[in-house]
Amino acid sequence: MVNALPLSDYRPRTKLEVRRTQVERPRFPVVDAHNHVYFNGQWSSPEPDALLRVMDEAGVRVLACVDAAGPDDPLSVVRDTVRRFKGPHPDRFIVLARPDWRLLSGSSASLARRFADCVAEGAQGLKLWKDLGLTLRDGTGNLVRVNDPRLDPLMSKAGELGLPVMVHAADPVAFFDPLDATNERYEELLAHPDWHFHGSQFPPFRRIIEDLRDLVRRHPKTIFIGAHVGGYAEKLDYVGGMLRECPNYYVDMSGRVAELGRQPYTARRFFLEFADRILFGLDSFPPTADAYRVVYRFLETEDEYFDYTPDGLEPQGRWKVYGLDLPDEVLAKVYYENAGRVFPGANVAG
Repeated sequence: MVNALPLSDYRPRTKLEVRRTQVERPRFPVVDAHNHVYFNGQWSSPEPDALLRVMDEAGVRVLACVDAAGPDDPLSVVRDTVRRFKGPHPDRFIVLARPDWRLLSGSSASLARRFADCVAEGAQGLKLWKDLGLTLRDGTGNLVRVNDPRLDPLMSKAGELGLPVMVHAADPVAFFDPLDATNERYEELLAHPDWHFHGSQFPPFRRIIEDLRDLVRRHPKTIFIGAHVGGYAEKLDYVGGMLRECPNYYVDMSGRVAELGRQPYTARRFFLEFADRILFGLDSFPPTADAYRVVYRFLETEDEYFDYTPDGLEPQGRWKVYGLDLPDEVLAKVYYENAGRVFPGANVAG
């Protein structure tokens, strides 16, 4: 009789023998439109020169610093990021600012003014993190929703300046479900219980996503980027519907190869239809050349049943992914051309 094996110790090795393609470098220059050099109050990337070596090895021409919530003043974070990364290497980095939520209790115009200050210091866009709509509360204790009217002057200011607003809304759908034997992210949520948003203290997933849709509709003159395939990679029909409805809306693919790669037929149709509206992104900090190569393999080959992480671990779910084998004209748009339209003035073509 075989002894019971804990699921955490189960690491099966496939006996499937299919083509394995090593993609060392992408077919075109790459703009990584979603990565982090600063996260929650600390530098999360290597020194600039070390990061540039990784980028050069991986064929990444430009990296966007889309840094998330932290205890520091967003204006000081922009200044420090520009000084540390973009100042010495102006053609290699794009810097996005965060809102200064401390100003939310004042006039709604104060958020817009602070963003303009960040732009004056070198910011080239705005990043809204998932705390908006999920955990962020105002001075009266009320949850601040993604479509809160107090954000309207801030969104309008971004449109007036011709700069994009990247929105990380919600998180994977399973993070909002009960943590039981049916949850496909069970192991991941056990490892990261703070990522579990099920319960009456959290809004439902669908409400957050619908609030994002309302925000984008309400500001047609502002370019929005839905981070992580618009927050709903599990349902590409929904994301596609929003892209068709809102010509000012783009999505990035960061952190979602695991989701996209397990639905290769649907994902390939999605990439072909919306080739002009999808941005490349890795969302790995610190990034590595091997992590980039997994994404290149996913986009460029028709390889089957391979790991979605370079180390073969499966943090998001116990499944493998399949390549999309995208045509060159689509790859060029996803890798750098679309980013060139969204981030004005960036030398993205290499």
